Amino acid sequence: MAFLFSFTLLYTIKLLALIFYRFDVNWLSEKTVYKNANVRLMVLLNHTSLFEPLFVRLAPHSMIKDISTNLIAPGADITIQRPIVGKLFRSLLPGIIPISRKRDDSWNNFLKKIDSDSFVAILPEGRMRRKDGNDKFGKPMTVRGGVADILNKLNQGDLLFVYSGGLHHVQIPGQTLPKIFQTIKVNLEIIDIAEYKQQLSANTTEQFRENILNDMQWRLENKLPDCTKQPYRQFKG
Repeated sequence: MAFLFSFTLLYTIKLLALIFYRFDVNWLSEKTVYKNANVRLMVLLNHTSLFEPLFVRLAPHSMIKDISTNLIAPGADITIQRPIVGKLFRSLLPGIIPISRKRDDSWNNFLKKIDSDSFVAILPEGRMRRKDGNDKFGKPMTVRGGVADILNKLNQGDLLFVYSGGLHHVQIPGQTLPKIFQTIKVNLEIIDIAEYKQQLSANTTEQFRENILNDMQWRLENKLPDCTKQPYRQFKG
């Protein structure tokens, strides 16, 4: 029942995105999700809004089915426990797992649930970019270590990078209603997980982790599409 409800909600969002938004999509790899991809990890860089499920507009039927059935994703417990938003996300993504900001076992328990059939999704910055381009504490957006932990658990399949141009022109954190009839910009790239890990391999686990974080941070800073409608672009001058 959870699968069917999730599947229906995802297709509803896909339909709404088709009606109310235009997508400017640029593939950076020859392989795409429409060409026999076996995506086991999806990394969305430039987390700006809770309306990012709109990107399901770009997913083929097979991927939506995979997400409904096999998705596992970490979510901030403070968001997942919110009465309305939390219930919506739990219905949309039954595999979302609350992660505490405290030093407890919630992250390790999440990692233990990952297996060869999992479709793992993560927002590696771990928090949303605000209107000024920083997080809510005024700190620069940086990639955190969780994505490296996940890659340690995966050895095959494809890694899908979703480089978001930003959704502040759709909804800035704190705003209630989204703006419709906007153009959403996104760059996409698929890389074989085994090849990606080989490229960043190191003699120690610590160095491998650092290599991944450095690469993800570079991608965050260099592979996003230019969306001039983002307020933080104006702050940068």
